[in-house]
Amino acid sequence: MTHPIAIAQAVRSACVLAALEGYERAQIAGLCQEGAWEVAVDAIRMLDLNEILQQAAPGDVLPPTPRGPSSA
Repeated sequence: MTHPIAIAQAVRSACVLAALEGYERAQIAGLCQEGAWEVAVDAIRMLDLNEILQQAAPGDVLPPTPRGPSSA
């Protein structure tokens, strides 16, 4: 099993990268700073945590997490 600190570092790195990329894309698209910040936060929210964890801890696969609103 992968050390919890290694997993946390992998998740943190993925969040920072997603935010930077989202912010940059939004700025290029002409959004204001507030709009670009919202895009950056959404990029973090949309990260596939299972993929990040699988890369950090191969073999320790988690069940898929539901996305979006549930249809009940």
